[in-house]
Amino acid sequence: MKITKKTFGTLSSGEKVDLYTLSAGDLSLSVSTLGAAMTSLNVPSKKNGIADVALGYSTLGGYAADAVFFGVTVGRFANRIGGAQFNLNGKTFKLLKNDGENSLHSGLKNFGRRVWKAEQFKVDDGVFVRLVLNSPDGDEGFPGELKAAVCYGLTKSNEVVAIYEAKVDADCPVNLTNHTYFNLAGEGRGDILAHRVVIHSSYYVEIDVYGIPTGTILPVQSTPFDFKIRKPIGNDIELTPNGYDHCFVIDGDIGKLRPCAEVFDPVSGRNMRVFTTQPGVQFYTGNYLNGVQGKTGSVYGKHAGFCMETQHFPDSPNKPLFPSCIFGPKRDYSEKAVFGFDW
Repeated sequence: MKITKKTFGTLSSGEKVDLYTLSAGDLSLSVSTLGAAMTSLNVPSKKNGIADVALGYSTLGGYAADAVFFGVTVGRFANRIGGAQFNLNGKTFKLLKNDGENSLHSGLKNFGRRVWKAEQFKVDDGVFVRLVLNSPDGDEGFPGELKAAVCYGLTKSNEVVAIYEAKVDADCPVNLTNHTYFNLAGEGRGDILAHRVVIHSSYYVEIDVYGIPTGTILPVQSTPFDFKIRKPIGNDIELTPNGYDHCFVIDGDIGKLRPCAEVFDPVSGRNMRVFTTQPGVQFYTGNYLNGVQGKTGSVYGKHAGFCMETQHFPDSPNKPLFPSCIFGPKRDYSEKAVFGFDW
């Protein structure tokens, strides 16, 4: 197991950005301090060698100009908030409208656009980088001073571990996740429609045409959202409005690390198992990728990657019947996700 650190580059603001590369088991993972972003994840296979399965860019400039959230840690609130506002403790908080009339991933200066401070460490079975970020009261419209920390690591068991933590001195919606786009065949190697998926979910969150939850939780049975039995992503995708971009309610006890999803690529033989403590996972199939210039000459078109964003339900601040996403002086935020690989 080892960790290396190098300078990734310098932003126009003069801020230096570092890149940490972790190696453990048969995997290697690179994490940038800009956006606390996973910039690469190299995974072996029995059929076509080692490949980077994370979409992204080769240079810091790509991430500085990124508009599709490649690999970043999203916050304060991942996903959408309807009307770009919410009411809390008798006060209305207004956010930036960056997705029509709604807020997506907390505006233009979300956590994926910030430079985090980082430190590396080792434990018995893995190597980690811990990234921290302070968000002042009123940041992008959210209340309270928030201190966020995320640990990304690799274990000897070929697992990527993500631990999200936050403390905030006033009640505030908090919802952190990682926004890596995966292609288990390798980034730039076609679309992901033949990937076979299981999602351990009996229900999904109904949304309107703008991606905002209606407040209704619907059963997946006999719908295109039924992934209880493994099936290719492309099987029913044409029956959805524009591909999958939906939050699935994960079976089991919220707060307990439990199976969330499994994805298998028949071309390479790579398999990814996802576990989470969170209430849900946003399954997104890269519907809005449209000729994005990626790594080493790759061009990412529609469905070039998929995301499994473990998280609280979208628009939770405005949906009192959803699991509470309000954290504060009496309730710290702490969640975990694990991505296990075999081949």
